[in-house]
Amino acid sequence: MSVETETRPSTSITGRSLAVLLVMCGAIFLEGIDVGMFNVALPSIRADLPMETGELQWIISAYILGYGGFVLLGGRAADLFGRRRVFLIALTVFLAFTGLGALATDPWMLIVARAATGVAAAFMAPAGLSIITTTFTGATRDRAVLIYSGVGAGGFSVGLVAGGLLTMFGWRWVFIAPLVIAAALLAIAVPFIPRAANALAALSRGRLDVLGGLTVTTALVVLVAGIEGAPHRPLLTTVVTFAIGALLLLAFVVVERRAAQPLVRFGIFRHANLVRANLGAALLAGGFLGFQFVVALYLQEELGWSVLETSLALLVSGIDVIIAPLFTPRLVARFGTRRVILGGLVLAALAYALFLPVAPDWTYAMMFPSFLAIGLAFAFAYGPLTIAATEDVEDDEQGLAGGLLYTGFQFGGAIGLAVVSGLLVALESTEAEGVEAYRGALFGPLVFAIAAVAIAAGGVLRRRAVSRV
Repeated sequence: MSVETETRPSTSITGRSLAVLLVMCGAIFLEGIDVGMFNVALPSIRADLPMETGELQWIISAYILGYGGFVLLGGRAADLFGRRRVFLIALTVFLAFTGLGALATDPWMLIVARAATGVAAAFMAPAGLSIITTTFTGATRDRAVLIYSGVGAGGFSVGLVAGGLLTMFGWRWVFIAPLVIAAALLAIAVPFIPRAANALAALSRGRLDVLGGLTVTTALVVLVAGIEGAPHRPLLTTVVTFAIGALLLLAFVVVERRAAQPLVRFGIFRHANLVRANLGAALLAGGFLGFQFVVALYLQEELGWSVLETSLALLVSGIDVIIAPLFTPRLVARFGTRRVILGGLVLAALAYALFLPVAPDWTYAMMFPSFLAIGLAFAFAYGPLTIAATEDVEDDEQGLAGGLLYTGFQFGGAIGLAVVSGLLVALESTEAEGVEAYRGALFGPLVFAIAAVAIAAGGVLRRRAVSRV
């Protein structure tokens, strides 16, 4: 009892710190719903604007490429030029181009708007995370990160439902709603986000590794494009794309080893927790997005459910927005970050395994355990993975650590979608049809989850070995 009484004050978040946390949570929630809403708005957009299928997919792909390609650069820019400055500029750009999307009258305007908001999010997300990890300390820091991560993960699930509801009034509302949220956040952020004491000094001495930034950004854009388009392009095109991306990454390594102030200090990868957390995050994102892709096709094409019905069915997976801030901090305090991560990843594997027997006559009650389990998995794994990826890193590299983490999420998600899409295409080319193809594709997310469990279990065992010594 005495220990609890001593530790409670240290985890309370009040005053200006609470305002900062609310702004950061609002920003990551904005990013989550922005992604989720567009997945269900695409048919309405195509009905209103003259867009071919190839153009339509670029509304999603442009955002993915902008985010995945620039997030590492965005994280390092926050370290060098000031987290507050980078966050506010990125939020302003996000606001401006979301407005452009709402006013778009041609497909190219939509695509440009989505690409620009993806780039803005790539700077905003790691800057926001690093503001939290450097503003709070100790147990309060862990609690703030868990709240932040839970709100971000829940935002995607809420976005699925919000997108369905808003699209009923017109697809432009999926731009207008984020526009209003971004404007409100910017108005609150300017007075409440504190200026760093050494911001001007950091700006004067900071030099962004321009050559390294251009090389790695181009490499990431090429690789994300290759992964995203792999199921829909000829094999030779995909191989050539990956080869170009690999060569650019190799060039990036050479540039970084010679740079006086490298974009990525490779010594950061000596932090075993950071490496395991990034791998776990990539596998978690890949499994979830692949699973969601299969489930959406099954519910709409096999069962004939509407977009709104599908969104409402998946809403339970957003339970992490409630569980993460309320219960995950207690679990982390009781069992430690590594064990909570392991438990969450085990739940993810369980969710996918429970869905494997899917049949044409399944009721929602049969699907519910999987949807609930994946929501709990994110509640227990997502936030603690964020803690693990940043806890051993110095303050002046927190932006870089956040950029690496979000790069892992983006690549993991892109790979998961590509794997599941590829499996479906391969199975549909055989005698497998309908539910049989979905069952086969579900092995992709399950393998991702099992691999993530193995990595997390290795971290727990290593911790035990160290503690015994």
